[in-house]
Amino acid sequence: MDMMPLVQGACCSNQWLAALLLSLCCLLPSCLPAGQSVDFPGTAVDNLVVRKGETAVLRCYLEDGASKGAWLNRSSIIFAGGDKWSVDPRVSIATANKKEYSLQIQNVDVSDDGPYTCSVQTQHTPRTMQVYLTVKVSPKISHISNDIVVNEGSNVTLACLATGKPDPSISWRHISPSAKPFESGQYLDIYGITRDQAGEYECSAENDVSVPDVKKVKVTVNFAPTIQEIKSSGVTLGGSGFIRCESAGVPSPAFEWFRGERKLINGQQGITIKSYSSRSFLNFNNVTEDHFGNYTCVAANKLGTTNASLLLNQIIEPTTTSPVSSPGQYPHTPPKYAWVLSPSLCLSKE
Repeated sequence: MDMMPLVQGACCSNQWLAALLLSLCCLLPSCLPAGQSVDFPGTAVDNLVVRKGETAVLRCYLEDGASKGAWLNRSSIIFAGGDKWSVDPRVSIATANKKEYSLQIQNVDVSDDGPYTCSVQTQHTPRTMQVYLTVKVSPKISHISNDIVVNEGSNVTLACLATGKPDPSISWRHISPSAKPFESGQYLDIYGITRDQAGEYECSAENDVSVPDVKKVKVTVNFAPTIQEIKSSGVTLGGSGFIRCESAGVPSPAFEWFRGERKLINGQQGITIKSYSSRSFLNFNNVTEDHFGNYTCVAANKLGTTNASLLLNQIIEPTTTSPVSSPGQYPHTPPKYAWVLSPSLCLSKE
């Protein structure tokens, strides 16, 4: 704490204050040879633990026969009797009577942490009481890695630094259905990261002062696309339907469609194409024989290209007829024709 300089004239104008300051001088570390300390009869030690921002009241109880008292912080005099020597506006005497002479510090900070001494003048010798003030600080994450984008198979290191008193412990958790926890530590190393390890990672800093401080970092893992499924809704001659192509990849793949070797253009020959981040639809309207053939879905991003094919076949579905008892009794029902799409056995990846 900042202190006002001692004024010698003020000391000498009051006999009790001069005597008290003389005895207090013996308490100051600067008055003692290196490595030595002074123990006084009746010395007591107390510990006070408060959180940063709270008000600390350092109690000093007087014994019979005690007259005036003083408070010291390390080698600085804070109060001598009712006279304040500290310039810190947060410091005051909380209670001053024949039984108690207690010091109050408002809005405590870590700089207030340390030993305080209450000394009272008796008839023969000063009696002292020491209070060690411990200021605890809630955990606070001061730094966490920025969101990152890496390719599958890369090594990743995430950092999370925190302050607090006592020092907070740091733990990591992958926010996923399994919510996998990791060993505690400021750094989280992931070797050969896979697509399943993408997502948000939560850093938690915790001590016994208050609730943990929590922050998150997002890890995006790029990987080449794969086609997970190519399937038809089933179409009939003269009807409508679609082929759906499902793909996974980061960044999201771009889709193209081919019939044989020819690239299909959206809106031509009664075919429309609608593509989204992970799927594409090839829509047919008024199916004709011209739509028969092999269709290929191509998915590509900056890490690779893959494709899968599906064959549009024509099959005959005979109808169920009643038994014919005699020729010409029932008219002959011709077979119905339909178009179906079946996956080919050709799946390739470049």
